[in-house]
Amino acid sequence: MASTGIGHPANLVEFEKRFRSESACLQYLAHIRWPCGFQCERCRGTRGWALVKRGLWECRDCHHQTSVTAGTLFEGTRKPLNLWFRAMWFIASQKNGVSALALQRQLGLKRYETVWTWLQKSKASESVGSGWSV
Repeated sequence: MASTGIGHPANLVEFEKRFRSESACLQYLAHIRWPCGFQCERCRGTRGWALVKRGLWECRDCHHQTSVTAGTLFEGTRKPLNLWFRAMWFIASQKNGVSALALQRQLGLKRYETVWTWLQKSKASESVGSGWSV
C-alpha cells in the first residue's frame, strides 16, 4: 500500500485497468491532493463538488473553482492524463532510467520535444518532492 492509501498496480495489466480513462486519473489525483476529502485552497472549506464537464471542483462556501491538476506538473497539459500516467509508469519501471527517444517510441508520440519536456518536468518535480508516485 502506498502512503496515499491507494495500492499501486503491481504490473502493467493492473496499471492499464486502473488508469484506463481520464476520469480514473482525475479521481486518483483528487485522492492524492485531498486524502481526507475536498478542501478549498482559498477558504479551507470542506464542502464542494466536481464540475465534471469542466474538470474542476467548486467550493460550496466561497464558490472558488480549482482543478485537481493545478500546481502540479500536469497543469495546463493538452495531453490526456492517462498518457502522462503511462509515461510515469514507464519511467518508474526502468531500472537504469529512460531516454526521451525510448519514451517517445513507447508512447507513440510524434514529437520528440514533447517527451523531452515531460522528462524535464518530471525531474524538476522530483527535486521539489511533488508527492507523485506510480
